[in-house]
Amino acid sequence: MSRVGAVILAAGLSTRMGRFKPLVPLAGKPLFHYAAETALKAGLSPVVLVGGHRIRELAASAAPFGARIEIAENPAYRTGMASSLRTGIAALADRTEAAFVFLADQPLVPRAVVDALLREYGRGRGEGVRIVRPAYAGAPGHPVLFDAGLYAAFAALGGDEGGKSILARHRSALRVVPFADAAWGLDADTPEGLAELEARLAREEGGPGPG
Repeated sequence: MSRVGAVILAAGLSTRMGRFKPLVPLAGKPLFHYAAETALKAGLSPVVLVGGHRIRELAASAAPFGARIEIAENPAYRTGMASSLRTGIAALADRTEAAFVFLADQPLVPRAVVDALLREYGRGRGEGVRIVRPAYAGAPGHPVLFDAGLYAAFAALGGDEGGKSILARHRSALRVVPFADAAWGLDADTPEGLAELEARLAREEGGPGPG
């Protein structure tokens, strides 16, 4: 398999949550640690954490990962998600042949999802597959894998535009891998969402960590 990296988006203002989501504690550790651990367990490299708001605190919280996590600062984070996507992709573009885009507020994505998406990419790449994403109980989710051939498309994104426009323009190059567990796609976008995640982790056996 070619070298595949990861971008973890953690630069936003978290206005709906009311607290800075990446650093909100969940089962004893900051929320973004779950995505970082999943990416590292899956062997993705480099893993780039894109920060903006409260970046010094974010970087300090990432310190236990050492050099395995790179920090990329997005000074334009207030303009929306597009600037963070551009920052993250630019940070790894010359070192990877594909990259996953993770959201820092989705902690339940297990390594099994990343592994399955990588397998699908490996099988389909020769047939023109350039994007692979999961669907959790039928709902499209993250992380999404993008082939390096699409990196240039991120430079054209603006405002709060995410990767959806890229997906729309390249439907024929997209593969979706289904998963039955809807909880893997849960996020902590609101206090209610965080409470649901806490309840889910409390019910799980064998500890809170994903993967």
